[in-house]
Amino acid sequence: MSDPPAARPRPLSERWLALRNRLVASPRFQRWAAGFPLTRRIAQANTRTLFDLCAGFVYAQVLTACIRFDLFAILAEGPMTIEALAVRLGLPPEKARTLLLAARSLDLIRALPDGRFALADLGAAVTGNPGIAAMVEHHALLYADLADPVALLQGRAERTRLSSYWPYAEGGAVAPGEAAPYGALMGTSQAMIAQDIIEACDLRGIRHWMDVGGGEGAFLEAAAPHLPGRRLTLFDLPAVAERAGARLGRVGLGDRIDCVGGNFHAGLPEGADAISLVRVLHDHDDAPVRALLRAAYAALAPGGRLVIAEPMAGTPGAEPVGDAYFGFYLLAMGSGRPRTADELSRLAREAGFAALKERKTRRPLLARVLVAHKTSR
Repeated sequence: MSDPPAARPRPLSERWLALRNRLVASPRFQRWAAGFPLTRRIAQANTRTLFDLCAGFVYAQVLTACIRFDLFAILAEGPMTIEALAVRLGLPPEKARTLLLAARSLDLIRALPDGRFALADLGAAVTGNPGIAAMVEHHALLYADLADPVALLQGRAERTRLSSYWPYAEGGAVAPGEAAPYGALMGTSQAMIAQDIIEACDLRGIRHWMDVGGGEGAFLEAAAPHLPGRRLTLFDLPAVAERAGARLGRVGLGDRIDCVGGNFHAGLPEGADAISLVRVLHDHDDAPVRALLRAAYAALAPGGRLVIAEPMAGTPGAEPVGDAYFGFYLLAMGSGRPRTADELSRLAREAGFAALKERKTRRPLLARVLVAHKTSR
């Protein structure tokens, strides 16, 4: 009987990593590093980061409380004392103080030298962006679905709240009543990034722009002033397209934007020379994404362009947004996954697109833009 093959020695880099991990895991080393001048700052930063990871849910709930009490809108009127704020918030002074100090510690508000509180930059940003408050409220569903992340990962969780909220994730038809909640959320949150996307695109030569999965039309509403005299089409599920037509009519764009209902599995309306997919692909698994990209290629006029815009995995400086936040959000939703720009480019090439190029956006954390072209032949 032959002897088993000898195990290959681990590379030096792996042995060094194992030694380093053993050191960092040692309470004795942690105490030493926290006191040694050359490592003190790193040790303290790591301790703070680890604590923030443990306490992240509490921080999110502080923000939720601020929004539900309308604290930022109240402080937008001007600085106020704790006593005055307690009256406006309908809270006992000691409870108001707890909320205000928590919000101050998260840089949502600031304390003035005279003891009053005022808006800080983060709180002011919320007041000017209703999509942020809408997403914070929406997260109550996500937090409930993540109450047992192990069960979610193992596939033991019951039907999630997010899969019910986004009914198209399960592949079925969407009734008008089901489209209303998510359509409104899409609209308010999409308005945050629409101008960034339009600004990143070269609009020269476009005669007909079709937004696929356009929801209630927030993106095309923002795009319309930049595309004067051009034909604009919104394509979405019938119940969603019907709501989009009604909403766009109310804002005076009913004659400019044609809302078409359908299902991309049966094909897309043909003839547009620009098709956009704004935060659409990451909601779907690979097979539907491939089908949608093929449908977009078939529908585009020769020489037309495809615009893919969404938050992407691996975005420098925003890695947790793609892989942690959207990774678990889409897991709870039951459909889709975050993809890198390279993965999306590969899928687009498989569908026939060429000359792919990324266009820089002002806030890549919220949306990056890839533009692909259909050959003119």
